[in-house]
Amino acid sequence: MKATLERTDLLKSLTHVHRVVERRNTIPILSNVLLRAQGGDIQLKATDLDLEIVETVPAMVDVPGATTVPAHMFYDIVRKLPDGSQVVLETTSDEATLEIRAGRSRFTLQMLPESDFPDLTAGDFSHGFSLTAGDIRKLIDTTQFAISTEETRYYLNGIYLHTVDTPGGTKFRAVATDGHRLAQAEVPAPNGAQGMPGIIVPRKTVGELQKLLENPDSEVKIELSETKFRITTGPVILTSKLIDGTFPDYGRVIPKANDKEMRVDRDEFKEAVDRVSTISSERGRAVKLSLAEGRMVLTVNNPDSGSATEEVAVEYAADAMDIGFNSRYLLDIANQLSSDTALFRLADSGSPTLIQDNTVDDCLFVLMPMRV
Repeated sequence: MKATLERTDLLKSLTHVHRVVERRNTIPILSNVLLRAQGGDIQLKATDLDLEIVETVPAMVDVPGATTVPAHMFYDIVRKLPDGSQVVLETTSDEATLEIRAGRSRFTLQMLPESDFPDLTAGDFSHGFSLTAGDIRKLIDTTQFAISTEETRYYLNGIYLHTVDTPGGTKFRAVATDGHRLAQAEVPAPNGAQGMPGIIVPRKTVGELQKLLENPDSEVKIELSETKFRITTGPVILTSKLIDGTFPDYGRVIPKANDKEMRVDRDEFKEAVDRVSTISSERGRAVKLSLAEGRMVLTVNNPDSGSATEEVAVEYAADAMDIGFNSRYLLDIANQLSSDTALFRLADSGSPTLIQDNTVDDCLFVLMPMRV
């Protein structure tokens, strides 16, 4: 194999691809990136057996061929090469090493045969449709913070994507929950999504998608089945296994009868929570919200360090009540709201609270209270 390509193109592609490769691997081939040169480009592929990323880079191919080299080492070499340089990749005659040349720099990397490299992409996809990268980013960014990290409840370790029929038409919805909070966002369902199986996209795949979807206006092709999920954006194809489990009936935890409404300036509320939580303990993080007509007092008490209070003007006309929340969870939700005013729908100090944008209704958040 021998090919020449721009260092900038190669580095951008390796940045996407090498992140999939785990730093420590018991299977040597999984530490490598597959390079396949043919026609007028080089294809780079990496996998951890659950997730696979393939990207195509334009190149001048003198001798077609394929090989695999250590992904992180290859990425570090290319990252340190001079900007704007031409990179030549050439396998040695004994097929044992890959030579990398750029200007006066020379590197050789040990290779493993291409035939050992696993392929994740086998199988048919039952549904396919397109969305803009901006819509997918919205679904992911709004819900990702609520993904559970508790391995025993593995079916919560991802974002649940499915379609639902609503009075406003069919929606493509994303939901994530960790049992303490729930986040839901939706966009109009694209043609081809109707009747799709509900799928749970794993946390690692979600993180990679966030980094790949750079241009919000670009069209992204999505294909899925009950076990696999594939997304194509520009020259990048990401294929992932899905979490094999049943997502809980989340509709049961979204409160329907919370009759106390409180409206507060989002930024003012965020800053006040951030200030008073400075005093909270790393373990507790509890902040008490004392609501009365027209005002809210935020209080944090930490027996080890002291206390903090701050008063914020709110629109609230119901009975006075005290309710406690995890301050970090409150900030996570406030950061996802897009309108200037946050709407809280409350029932009592022991029941879940519904939080929404005051003017936009395509996302909602549910937060369980804490004892304070």
